Amino acid sequence: MHPIWIDTHCHLDAPEFAAHLPAVIDAALQNDVQAILLPAVRAADCQQVRAMASQYGSQIPGLVYTLGIHPLYTNQAQKSDVEVIEQQLSQSLSDPRFVGIGEIGLDYFVEDLDLRQQDYFFNAQLDLAEQFQLPVILHVRRSQDAILKALRGRKIPGGIAHAFNGSMQQAEQFIGLGFKLGFGGAATYERALQIRRLLKELPLDSIVTETDAPDIPPAWLRAEGIAFNEPAFLPRIAQELAAIRGIDDAEFASAVWRNAMQVLPRWSALCTSSLTFPIIS
Repeated sequence: MHPIWIDTHCHLDAPEFAAHLPAVIDAALQNDVQAILLPAVRAADCQQVRAMASQYGSQIPGLVYTLGIHPLYTNQAQKSDVEVIEQQLSQSLSDPRFVGIGEIGLDYFVEDLDLRQQDYFFNAQLDLAEQFQLPVILHVRRSQDAILKALRGRKIPGGIAHAFNGSMQQAEQFIGLGFKLGFGGAATYERALQIRRLLKELPLDSIVTETDAPDIPPAWLRAEGIAFNEPAFLPRIAQELAAIRGIDDAEFASAVWRNAMQVLPRWSALCTSSLTFPIIS
């Protein structure tokens, strides 16, 4: 039996997938990807991601979503969008496919982002996470210390630090706050020495797999003439991660599945309650 894989970060609502989304989802299933998390990036996207999870949930039982405003979209966001997010969160609590708040965070790499805008929306959404006691999906590009400082001031039930590329000390602090760390295509590049070191040395129970599709292409993607990343490529990516880690695919698949379910309990409840869903213990 092939390992069952979980993609904890995939933007299925991206324009790259619009023309052939059913085929993308079918390809993921054919490659044993049976759980995917779709994070919203704007307040205006909340209804779309909810509808998408509902529509395609019969095909992929573990398709779930989170709601939030991504830091790259904060320049265009309005303060009233926080109220929209709060309303959408309230409405989604009864939906078993809703699992948390995200993608939220800070991005200190893109130069033309207003730092005050980013800070306002990030903190406002952390307040909502604390209010609703929901885990968060974090964007932490070059902003780990600022995010850790914000988290320490609140009681938030953990989440995932997506596409983690910080130091070992920062990683340990996120883990201590109840977070798992997301790894994907970036680790397939031989020059990604720090990411590979983290992948080798972190506790196995702190790691989850992701694609960030259509972004963060694995090293081999463009060399093979493929335009963009997609969830069907996760097993091949994860097999490389397992090899870096020095464990077999089945052990790695089981561990990252268990880790994601632990940190996102609503996701675990959905998978456990689905009679057709293959449970990994």
